[in-house]
Amino acid sequence: MVIELRDIVKKYFIGAPNELTVLKGMTLDIEEGTFVAIVGQSGSGKSTLMNILGALDRPTEGEYHLDGVDVGQLPDSELSRIRNQKIGFVFQTFNLIPRITALSNVELPMFYKGIGKRERKERAKELLALVEMEDRMAHMPNELSGGQKQRVAIARALANDPAIILADEPTGALDTQTGNLVMDIFMRVNRQEKKTVILITHNEVLAQKTDRVVTIQDGMIISDTGMKGVLA
Repeated sequence: MVIELRDIVKKYFIGAPNELTVLKGMTLDIEEGTFVAIVGQSGSGKSTLMNILGALDRPTEGEYHLDGVDVGQLPDSELSRIRNQKIGFVFQTFNLIPRITALSNVELPMFYKGIGKRERKERAKELLALVEMEDRMAHMPNELSGGQKQRVAIARALANDPAIILADEPTGALDTQTGNLVMDIFMRVNRQEKKTVILITHNEVLAQKTDRVVTIQDGMIISDTGMKGVLA
C-alpha cells in the first residue's frame, strides 16, 4: 500500500461563524502501481483532496500515511522533500517555463535535485521520447500545441523518478481527441514505468480508462469501483 487516508477531515475558517468543512471523514487506500481516477464535480472536494495527497496541505483531522510515514506530522522541509522526490505533478495549465525549451523544462527538476548536466540531459531526452516529443525538444512552449505542452509536462513530472504521478484535470484545457492521446500517455507511464497514477477529473468518460474510479460528492466518497484490472 502506497497511500493510506484515515478519517480525513479538512476545515477552513475554523471556529469562525462561516466555518467550512470540505472533506468529511474520508478513508481511502491506493495501492502501488495502480491507475486511479478521483471524480467529482466542482465543489465536491476533489481539489482539496489532491492538495492533501500531494503534501501541499495538511488535514485538519485524520491521518495520511505515505509509504508508512504519517505525512501530517512532518515538518515543512520534509514535506518539500517528499514533493520533490516522491510525487510528480501535472496541472491543467501545464506550468511550463516559457523562456526555455521543452528539453530544459524537463531538466529543471533534476537541476534542483543536483543531478549533473550530462545525466539530466540524457534522462530528459529519454522522457521526451517516452511521451513521443523527442522531435520537439528544442522548441519553446509557445511553439507547441496544448497537447504537446501537456506531454512535456508529463515528462517533467517523471524527471526525478517519483513513485506517484498526481494529475489535476490534465485534459481540462484540451479537446477530446487530444485529451484521449494524453490519457494514453498516462496509461503508458502507469504500465511501462510502473508508476502509481492518480487522476483528478470531472470527466467520467476519461475516468473509465483507469483501473479504479473513486467518486466523491460533498466531501465524501460515494462510490469506489475497486480494481478492474491488475498491472501487467
